[in-house]
Amino acid sequence: MLVDSLNALALITNFIIVPGIAYGSQLALGALGVTLVYSILRFSNFAHGELMSFGAMFTILVTFWFKNLNLSISPLPTALLALPFGIIISILLCLIIDRLVFKYYRKVKSENVTYLIVSIGVMFTIGGLIRFIIGPKDRVFTDGSRFILKAREFKSFTGLSEGISIKMTQGVTFFTAVLVVAFVFWFLNKTKTGKSMRAYSDNEDLALLSGINPERVIFITWLLVGSLAAIAGTLYGLDKSYKPFTYLQILLPIFASAIVGGIGSPLGAIAGGFVIAFSELFITFAYKKFFTYMFRLDNPPDGLLQILSTDYKIAVSFVILLIVLLIRPSGIFVGKTL
Repeated sequence: MLVDSLNALALITNFIIVPGIAYGSQLALGALGVTLVYSILRFSNFAHGELMSFGAMFTILVTFWFKNLNLSISPLPTALLALPFGIIISILLCLIIDRLVFKYYRKVKSENVTYLIVSIGVMFTIGGLIRFIIGPKDRVFTDGSRFILKAREFKSFTGLSEGISIKMTQGVTFFTAVLVVAFVFWFLNKTKTGKSMRAYSDNEDLALLSGINPERVIFITWLLVGSLAAIAGTLYGLDKSYKPFTYLQILLPIFASAIVGGIGSPLGAIAGGFVIAFSELFITFAYKKFFTYMFRLDNPPDGLLQILSTDYKIAVSFVILLIVLLIRPSGIFVGKTL
């Protein structure tokens, strides 16, 4: 009985816990970027998914160049070596878009709906540019060691029937996300610039009267947003493979994460990312083997025992978003400011 329970636990860990931590980290980084824009610039940036894609795209191009030069940091993916270049390009793109597009609408004090429409236009523009540069096909750019822990090694060590595997990309995603989130929270809470951003987010008029330079705050915001977008996009591409269209699809889970956690709350963005990630995986997981182990079924059912098929994975984010908006619109952590 104990062995069957351990097999069931290993099964859940391998197919839900480990992938959920990696996917949740990716959503959390994406939602954190959306939250910063909403808190400081006061609009929902629907172009964020394509910003992630653009940063990842340039990282991929530099990664391929490094591979041709035989540069690597094995056992880690070469993409980590190329990531700083992707971050720089992503930041430059954010600053250019802000200067050419969003700055005008700030100047004329446009309504939020105007920003929303403009950001959708920016989204399609960046998406078209990405497809023109790299094309619509899948790009696999993972190299180095494939696994930190292999299922076969785990089964050999424990004697269980079910194994646990941890991909290198999953480990890299989690530890990178931890470092990035720690830096962002340190920056916002401990540095003078970060405190100025929080003050500007809390009360723009009072911040201006206090001598805070709004252009500097906006500049630093886009630095952080561009960096977060490139990092999140690259980590997602490393873990899942890079395909431009998927970054348009991931926009819903990212916004759902930000809203579920509490739009405008960085801590909420992190929590929301993991809530959405684990919800998607728990609801679309096939529980047939799990219940067979737990209840020692001699004649397991014919079906997969899924709540929803993986084809409807994207719908999970939408349903959770609707439930939160109906029951607790402020999200898990009430947040309008940093």
